[in-house]
Amino acid sequence: MELNNHYKAKRPFMNVLFRIFICIVILGFGLFGMSKLASLKKPPAEVAMKERPIRVEALTLQSQDIPVFITGYGEVRALTEVMIAPEVSGRVVMTHPRLDVGEIVLAGETLFEIDATNYQASLAEARASVQQFRNVIARFRKQSDSDTDRLKTLQRNQDLAAADFERLRKLFSNDNVGTRSGVENAEKAFNTATDQVDQMNQALALYPIQIKEAESNLASAEARLSLAQANLERCLVRAPFNGRVKSVALEKGQFVSPGQQVLTLADDSTLEIQIPLDSLDARKWLQFSNTSLPQNGAWFSALKQVSSRIQWTEDKQGHSWKGTLHRVVKFDQKTRTLTVAVRFSSRDVISTANGRLPLVDGMFCSVSIPGRTLENVFQLPRQAVSFENTVHVIIDNRLKTLPVEVVRIDGEYTYVSGGLNNGDTVVTTRLIDPLENSLLEITRHIKQEGRS
Repeated sequence: MELNNHYKAKRPFMNVLFRIFICIVILGFGLFGMSKLASLKKPPAEVAMKERPIRVEALTLQSQDIPVFITGYGEVRALTEVMIAPEVSGRVVMTHPRLDVGEIVLAGETLFEIDATNYQASLAEARASVQQFRNVIARFRKQSDSDTDRLKTLQRNQDLAAADFERLRKLFSNDNVGTRSGVENAEKAFNTATDQVDQMNQALALYPIQIKEAESNLASAEARLSLAQANLERCLVRAPFNGRVKSVALEKGQFVSPGQQVLTLADDSTLEIQIPLDSLDARKWLQFSNTSLPQNGAWFSALKQVSSRIQWTEDKQGHSWKGTLHRVVKFDQKTRTLTVAVRFSSRDVISTANGRLPLVDGMFCSVSIPGRTLENVFQLPRQAVSFENTVHVIIDNRLKTLPVEVVRIDGEYTYVSGGLNNGDTVVTTRLIDPLENSLLEITRHIKQEGRS
């Protein structure tokens, strides 16, 4: 009984040992299997690590003198554009047969005619008034000449009456011959003759004043005649120059008033483009002569009139035209712009068109104006210079980053004046955060280009 109890007490312990033994055997078989499988696998061959170069395009630098071109944009406009308005009122009785937008009319051709009935009557009335005052002046002058001759007769009568009066007075006073009434009658006749002479002198003295007054009236009448004649002529409105009809607001039978704008004519013989330029660009690159005309004061009188290149923005790769920088139009402090005018002749535009569209009013164009020359600078593609003004150069096939001094950015090019030397090789491929001293491989050398 005690033996059975002892055996039962050892049985759990033996079970634990048996289980541990089984686990050890299983682990042993697992390790043995893993070692066998591992012995069957061959280790990979070792590969030597090699630095891979960055493939880039490069440019070998050579300094050069680069002419600067200032580019601006503007719209072609006719230099002369006139809004036609009648100077007299009335009903339109005739219009030009080609009075349509886009048509060309020649200088002196009648654009439209206003009913002239009232103005013809005014002209006839003014002519009659002028003739009337001319007749008045002629009558005064003729009467003046006649009264001058009568004055001589009246003066002679005065002398005779005075002599008769003096004779009768002496006879009556000294010799008591005659009567007092006779003396008084003689004195009365003398006084009457004297009064007639005085009246005639007064009339002769007034004739010059009356003639001047009539002449003033004549001048006024002649002025009215000139005005009436001018108004009659203004009933025919003629083209002041060879021009293109730009706008029309006129119909036959329409009543028009003085100053009413009815059509617009544009003279396309001379065209102009006004281009706003950045004031800093204008200050740095526009060419001015050393002397200026003193009568022009402080304005931009010394601007050099250089030949400029014009291109229509709708055909940038097509034909270009030449114009001449003419003047500075204005300076705007608010926008910091300097507006210049480039002028050209339509004859030059047509002669160089060669069957293509000519350069005409309304086209929006780019204008390239030659400025000063950049001396001893390096011309780089724009992507070769970072926004921090640094470039990547190749030294011993390794990448080096150098700061540079940028003097101008123009289109696809950046111009550098400092930080580089002749013969340096610059990376022109755009690189994003490259590692310094990276190995480089040049795939293509870009040829140095210049601008003319």
